[in-house]
Amino acid sequence: MAELEPRPSAWGGLNRFLDTPAKRGLALAAILVVMAVAPMLFGPYATVILTNALLYTILALGLNIVVGYAGLLDLGYAAFFAVGAYTVGILTTTFGWNFWATLPVAVLAAMLAGIIIGGPTLRLRSDYLAIVTLGFGEIVRIAARNLKITGAASGISGIEQPWLFGWHIATPTDFYYVFLVLAIIGILVSVRLANSRLGRAWLYVRHDEDAAEAMGIDRVRVKLAAYVIGAIYGSIGGAFFAVNLGAISPESFSFKQSTLFLMAVILGGMGKIPGVILGAFVVVLAPEILRDFGSFRYLIFAVGLLLIMLYRPSGIWPVGSKR
Repeated sequence: MAELEPRPSAWGGLNRFLDTPAKRGLALAAILVVMAVAPMLFGPYATVILTNALLYTILALGLNIVVGYAGLLDLGYAAFFAVGAYTVGILTTTFGWNFWATLPVAVLAAMLAGIIIGGPTLRLRSDYLAIVTLGFGEIVRIAARNLKITGAASGISGIEQPWLFGWHIATPTDFYYVFLVLAIIGILVSVRLANSRLGRAWLYVRHDEDAAEAMGIDRVRVKLAAYVIGAIYGSIGGAFFAVNLGAISPESFSFKQSTLFLMAVILGGMGKIPGVILGAFVVVLAPEILRDFGSFRYLIFAVGLLLIMLYRPSGIWPVGSKR
């Protein structure tokens, strides 16, 4: 009886092309070159869209640590995005702080929020954790909409763009390169975390919490570490988002935003860094590419997402594929 041949992977050709470190390095270098010259190639409007895609990449990388590495379902990730943005907005406009002085405060505020919310709730599992994180995200948004210090429903405006060693970061191209550098740093940190002892602990906890605990892993502390590190990514993204736009409002941090960040992670492939990056770009670029279809573009986009989930249920670039 003849043996059945293994079913060819949809990514077989790509995997064969990237089967050596030299080829992967060459492909990475080519991508970096294209991204470096993208503002000159595609023009100002495309630069703004690509900047937004890089912002989503940073936030999706942070959420990937929570969802993809540690296996926690977070439906309120926009809350940390809001904490970073509002901390910078309040300190720069109300108290006259320099942006670079507000950045560590924004990170600390997000870490503190992550510890306060994550400490007692990360003992929960599955749907219960999702409900708590959803509530946290809505609490932050409603508080921002009603507190006087946050500008209430009108938000905060007049946030000044920062200076760096005599360079005034003010134009869309300037912010594009800032977000590109932040995305590269975020990718490098994510890779190091995935290959660290903590990253391996996240992997064990994601697959079987009880077995991980039996092996001596403190599952609550490990999950809290993922939650806090994800909060740091979110706060940094929010801080630079605030100075990029110069104004923020509660509508920028709604449940819809949390859904889009989660969509980028799941669509690309949870736990897979190239997949998460690809997912973030798809979520941002696809509606723009379909803009000529008018009001039908989101319908077409939704149908495309359904097809991807049907034929690639593990994501566009799942964990099983080569790095």
